[in-house]
This record gives sequence, C-alpha cells and structure tokens, in this order.
Amino acid sequence: MLFALAAAGPSFAQADSYPSKPIRIIVPFPPGGGTDLVARTVAAQLGESWKVPVTVDNRPGGNTVIGAELASRAAPDGYTLFLPIDSTLAMNQSLYARLPYDPINGFAPVTLAVTMPMVLAVHPSVQARSVNDLVSLAKAPGSKLAYAHGALPAQVAGEAFKSAAKLNMVAVPYKGSGPAMTDVVGGQVPVIFDALGPAMAFVKSGKVRPLAVTSAKRSPSLPEVPTLGEAGLPVDLVTWIGFVAPAGTDRAVVAKLHGEITRILKLADVRDKLAAVGMDVVASSPEQFAQTIKDDAVKLGAVIKAAGIKLD
Repeated sequence: MLFALAAAGPSFAQADSYPSKPIRIIVPFPPGGGTDLVARTVAAQLGESWKVPVTVDNRPGGNTVIGAELASRAAPDGYTLFLPIDSTLAMNQSLYARLPYDPINGFAPVTLAVTMPMVLAVHPSVQARSVNDLVSLAKAPGSKLAYAHGALPAQVAGEAFKSAAKLNMVAVPYKGSGPAMTDVVGGQVPVIFDALGPAMAFVKSGKVRPLAVTSAKRSPSLPEVPTLGEAGLPVDLVTWIGFVAPAGTDRAVVAKLHGEITRILKLADVRDKLAAVGMDVVASSPEQFAQTIKDDAVKLGAVIKAAGIKLD
C-alpha cells in the first residue's frame, strides 16, 4: 500500500473520545495563499462543530519541505494535520536526492480536498487568440517566446506543454506567482503558466488573455476557456491540496477526520468560497487520495525527469 493508513498494534487515540484537546493544522506556506485559505476555512468549521480549538500553523519554506518534515515527526494521535500540495508528495522525490521526510510512508491520507488547473495566459499584445496560434508563434523562425512561472507545479505544466507541442520556449522562474504575473502584465515576459486561483483576477480584468487550462475538463470557474486537450495537446495536470495525518494515526481517527472534513468541504458556502478562487472541491476518500498521489508521482516524475528539473 502506498501509505500506512494506520499502524497495527495499540491505538494512539480512541475515536469515541477524539478530539479532546486542540488540533493543529500545519500549512507549508505563509498566510494568505490558497493552501492557507483551505486550512483556515476548514479549521473554523471544525472548531465550531467539534468544540475544540483548531489552529493553523504556517511553516513556509523549502518547497514545502520544512512543513512536511515537521508534520511527519508529529505524534500520530490525530491532533496534528498537514496540508500537502502535489509537489510535497508527488514531485519532491523526483526533485531532491534526499528528503527529510518520507513522501510514500510518512503520512496517512485523509482526503484530497481541492484541485485547481493551471492556466496558460498571454499578455494582450501577444498575437495569439488560441493555443494553436501560440504554438505557431513559438515555432516561427527567430521566435524568442518565453514563459514565466512562480511555482513548481506551474513549471511542470509549462514543460508538459512544451513537450506536447514540441516547442523550445525558455522557462523564466520567479519567487512566487505574484512577481511572475507582475512581469507578464508589465510586458517583460509574454506568456505565463499559473494556478488558476492567483491568475483569476488578472484574467477577469483583461490584464492577461487566457488561452487554455491544463485540466482534462474545462474549469467551472472559467468555463469559457478551453483545455489544452481541445487543442490536440495531451496535457492533463492539476495542482491539488489535501489533508494528511502522520503515519500510524489510528484508523478510526482518520475515518472520523475524513467524515467531518469532507462534510465541511461539501457545504455550499465553502464550495462557493473556494470556487471563487478557482478551486474545485473533491473531498475524496483516503484510498482515492493515496491513488492520486501514486499516479501523480509517476506522471509528474516523468515530466520532471524529461525536463531535467532539479532543486539540489
């Protein structure tokens, strides 16, 4: 099995008395981002329904490695949860020679909470109204088209696009989605791959022109924008956020966490709040989440290897 959903032997926490003390949710990013929004939205509802304090502990840095290491070493008693993204559990093992946590056996999946496609967008001055237009521009003699990215999932999406379209566009890295989008809006870089949530305001305001999303289906948050697949490019990538507990957490506690967190995620106001920033609620089972991680580790690892991306 990909993950240890529960360790055999004595129970670390009895589901009938759980929770009886504060719960901590570790987020591997600073306050204010999409992962933090998911954590704080769930934490508020969880604290209200279970009548215990639920706090968010932001531990940014190291491409989520700092938060992941801390969470993996926490007691497996159900009182520490962690919000990994796709790079934490499905990409980092292909990017680093060594990790201070085990992405395969270090966590017990609770639920895949939300997914979000990347969006391929261009500065309005770029003479491309479709993906095929952009591909033609990039293949024109003397073309110097480059794309900006502010996070690893966006870079992987860009490399998958380049591979599918047989392009040689240069990737221009930034320390975050904000600086990347600032330069694209300012015309310094013509193309960007970005998570839909951070890009949404710029798309809606017309500061960038969306050409496609990277998911297999069109995003409900941007239904008028086609997929890369519709342009004949076999790219199916989404970034995701999930909930996990340290490996060895009692099965019954994982089940109780899963039941309550997925109930919260399915609330209409929660769905609407997350949809407003480009997130689609999934609320999967632990087993489905484990399978997603396994599948993405293979798929994304292949893109990373082909592109020669390394972080150490």
